[in-house]
Amino acid sequence: MNATLLAVALSLVSAAAYAAAAVAQSRLAGRTDPATGVLRLLGRGAWWSAVGLNAAGALLHVAALNFGPLTLVQPLGALTLVVAVPLGARAAGRRVGRTEWRGTALTLLGLGALLLTAGGSAPHQTLSLPEALGVGAATMAVVAGLSRPGARPGLRHAAASGITSGVASALTQTLTVAVTDHSGGPLFSWRLLTVALLVSAFAMGGLLLSQTAYRGGLGAPLAVVTLANPVAAAAIGLALLGERLQGGPVSLVLALLGAAAAVRGVLLLSRAQARNTDPDAPAGAPAPGDQVPSRVVIGSPRRAQAPPPAGVPDPVPARASG
Repeated sequence: MNATLLAVALSLVSAAAYAAAAVAQSRLAGRTDPATGVLRLLGRGAWWSAVGLNAAGALLHVAALNFGPLTLVQPLGALTLVVAVPLGARAAGRRVGRTEWRGTALTLLGLGALLLTAGGSAPHQTLSLPEALGVGAATMAVVAGLSRPGARPGLRHAAASGITSGVASALTQTLTVAVTDHSGGPLFSWRLLTVALLVSAFAMGGLLLSQTAYRGGLGAPLAVVTLANPVAAAAIGLALLGERLQGGPVSLVLALLGAAAAVRGVLLLSRAQARNTDPDAPAGAPAPGDQVPSRVVIGSPRRAQAPPPAGVPDPVPARASG
């Protein structure tokens, strides 16, 4: 099988695993008290199920990075949101809405345009030790800035999660290419050990950040993660790994149009999912924003009256004269 087709196939299965993990994390976050620390989740089976799905998606993603460049593999990560739409709807016991289908179609069209301009050659360049350390330091500085207290913590944590996951993918590609290509240097070196430690730290950090981001729902945080991930990875690939978009100005215009369509599709999906009720809400519960009367009076007005004050006798109805 062609290396590019194999990278695409592995990325598709990886996106499905990541989508199932995102739905599981969102449902777990909806059942967890916001005051509960993230570390307390380690004792829950649902958390480890999500970790297992994320691990499966990560392994498939690593395999895809061994056969395709970052500019090809990372945009396919947006399919995680597309797969999560029907999975989330099924978990919530509802149908996929028209706006969600429109967002899915736009996302797929945008991805198709981006894939036409992505480089198709297998990766061969790797990050040096100073480059890996510089990327790690810059990522930690950005994550620290996004994690500060302030407005919209869910979206900021989602952006930090997407950035750390994208950087972890770029570092993972350096690790896999160096290990499989023995001509690039010794198998065990300080460079590879440092990159492996950075990959582990950023992968776990991205997982924990996404768990805190999903406390506000699935749609909008997952959309931010989906957009931030390929942007961070593609920036490293284009700036440090010598990756290029194939084609001339026409391909660049096509890539911009595809990116605009994908962003529009992701925004539609996030808005549609933000309007949906919590999948863990009990049946018959009012949707967010519904107005519920403060008191419902059933029966006659006399029954709805408050009891007389203490010490005051109940009024006695007058007898009818006869």
